[in-house]
Amino acid sequence: MPNSLLVVHVHVHVKPESVEAFREATLANARESVKEPGISRFDVVQDTEDPTRFVLVEAYKTPQAPAAHKETAHYLKWRDTVASMMAEPRTSRKYVNCFPEDAGW
Repeated sequence: MPNSLLVVHVHVHVKPESVEAFREATLANARESVKEPGISRFDVVQDTEDPTRFVLVEAYKTPQAPAAHKETAHYLKWRDTVASMMAEPRTSRKYVNCFPEDAGW
């Protein structure tokens, strides 16, 4: 398969009073995550109509990369920091990249 990136969309609903703190913690995690060898992209997007909703778009180079990411100090810090900020448990969906070519990520 020429395109094999695993792309994960993580949907997060944050308590209104925690939006800014969540955003700051998540951006700090994203800045470190893109330095990992197994990650091609780590995007953080915020809903324009409901600022309490975020999507993390994570593009992994190998099937093992998500597990490796979850063992990093920055992920563990993020997970523990934002746990109480969630309005509901986060959810995720996994996809395989179709376009652009993996090198375009």
